[in-house]
Amino acid sequence: MTDPTTRTVLAILATLGAALVAWTVIAWRATPYPFWQFVLNLVNDFFARVLWRGEVVGTLDLPRSQGAVIVSNHCSGIDPLLIQLCTDLRVVHWMVAREYFNMPLFSLIFKNMKSIPVNRGGIDTAATKTAIRYAQEGGLVGLFPEGRINLTDELLLPGRPGAALIALRARVPVVPVYVTGSPYDGTALGSFFMTAKARVIVGKPIDLSPYFGRENDKAALQQLTKLFLKEIARLAGVEDFEPQLAGRHWKPGQEELGENGDLEAMAARGAHVVGKD
Repeated sequence: MTDPTTRTVLAILATLGAALVAWTVIAWRATPYPFWQFVLNLVNDFFARVLWRGEVVGTLDLPRSQGAVIVSNHCSGIDPLLIQLCTDLRVVHWMVAREYFNMPLFSLIFKNMKSIPVNRGGIDTAATKTAIRYAQEGGLVGLFPEGRINLTDELLLPGRPGAALIALRARVPVVPVYVTGSPYDGTALGSFFMTAKARVIVGKPIDLSPYFGRENDKAALQQLTKLFLKEIARLAGVEDFEPQLAGRHWKPGQEELGENGDLEAMAARGAHVVGKD
């Protein structure tokens, strides 16, 4: 027999546990997420809102059924977690290095968040086609036109055309986002042990309908890539930013297009892979 004090403590703990379970179920059912996505979103909220004190300026001005490509600057490996704050409970599909899908913990996270596995080297047209399909079906696809984390003093690195091509193929708008204050110490996990004061600024969707049907036109891809970078810079408060394109490898020549001249191969080269830095 336990003494009255112990029984009281156990009763309180049992009540609190039941209340926590009830709250979790109620909160989960109020979201569009499957259960594990809901749990992962709670974890994401802790890091993004509490540890990194993420603030969102603006809203994702899209119908919930409208697919889109989100383009952002890239200053830390945890930028996707901060960008998730602005999506109104919609999951963003990011391209993730394929080997992470073979690691138990990472595999659980990325598979439940419907991330897109992509090969590190060379081209991966299957990943690009998956991104296009997600956007066509009303999903959000996230891409970093810079192609890698910006460790320079420049506002933005030269841009790559993957986002423009995927958006044109899917016939969806592009939403520019600017992230500032992301913690980064040069390692993959270091940000999770750092505090920060981050900010996510969301721009208005860019209507690409005047360019539909021009996804094979390198001049159109070039023009749109520069437009995306200028809009990101404008969100950063820089109105006179002159965007640059990545070097010769961005151009859709035979090497970039693959043996069959596949422009989707070019998009795969131009899309940053989360986990590559």
